[in-house]
Amino acid sequence: MSEAPLAAFLGCAGLRPTREERALFADVRPLGFILFSRNVESPGQVADLVAELRACAGRPDAFVLIDQEGGRVRRLGPPHWPAYPPQGAFRPLYARDPERGREAVRLNARLIAHDLAALGIDVDCLPLLDVLDPAGHDIIGDRAYGADPESVADLGRVCCEGLLAGGVLPVVKHLPGHGRARADSHESLPVVTAGRADLEAVDFAPFRALADAAMGMTAHVVYTAIDPDRPATLSPDVVEGVIRSHIGFDGLLMTDDISMKALDGDFADRARDSLAAGCDVVLHCNGDWDEMRAVVSGCRPLDAAGQARADRARAALTPPASFDAGAARAQLETLLAS
Repeated sequence: MSEAPLAAFLGCAGLRPTREERALFADVRPLGFILFSRNVESPGQVADLVAELRACAGRPDAFVLIDQEGGRVRRLGPPHWPAYPPQGAFRPLYARDPERGREAVRLNARLIAHDLAALGIDVDCLPLLDVLDPAGHDIIGDRAYGADPESVADLGRVCCEGLLAGGVLPVVKHLPGHGRARADSHESLPVVTAGRADLEAVDFAPFRALADAAMGMTAHVVYTAIDPDRPATLSPDVVEGVIRSHIGFDGLLMTDDISMKALDGDFADRARDSLAAGCDVVLHCNGDWDEMRAVVSGCRPLDAAGQARADRARAALTPPASFDAGAARAQLETLLAS
């Protein structure tokens, strides 16, 4: 068995791993795991699941990810956890008073991190750096910080800082930009026909501003000006030519969920092709046993560059300072009501 972890983030089907899942995770030792609503019942159960997944992988430092954006994209919610607003809810306050808008985003991210760190979850797939486009599909919609790259970059940076202050790594997404997509990549493959100059000026710009982020996630989107045949996740022209070179992102790059319908073909090929395109890690979310085994068969151990990026990401995690969550929540409510 290789000393390097498998270049994959995997899910499990239920509230705790099955015997078969435990055996698979112990055999392949994935770099980490991702949790969804199906994995969540109560705080104690989630904390136990997180610990068990890490034990299965044989590494206490295995990453554990979650999508906890707020609004319609959340895996933790009432009655055990607060209901946070979508990130787009901060737009009006930011437009009226940028400083108060930044403070609201920072407090919100810090509170989310407080919830996650208490469970042992150390990665949140947030913030979106997708620039809102009026013609774009609503799959982005109220999840976006704004319609101009400057405000998206500004609030995205503040969100990252709030998460990191709470001991949670942010993931910038969806590289190199999902805002213009007119289809939901969960259901079909979006094709963006904008020219390269427009993409660089708008869509790519927030990612360039946050190119120092420790983790990022690709978009299952075709950009015809760059690669008319392959979505970003599977395209060396996008991953190496745009994400790594033009944007300058050198963090740990994961795919978006490769079970999404934007991609087609065999799951082993999806995994293999995304790694060949330059992604560091394959993300498979739905816990489907047959799919997961196929994904694992198409993955390889994390390579040296990926390991170095993973190590830098871990090094960015620091224990959170003392934090009065009640006072922060009250302050956030006051800001959002103003």
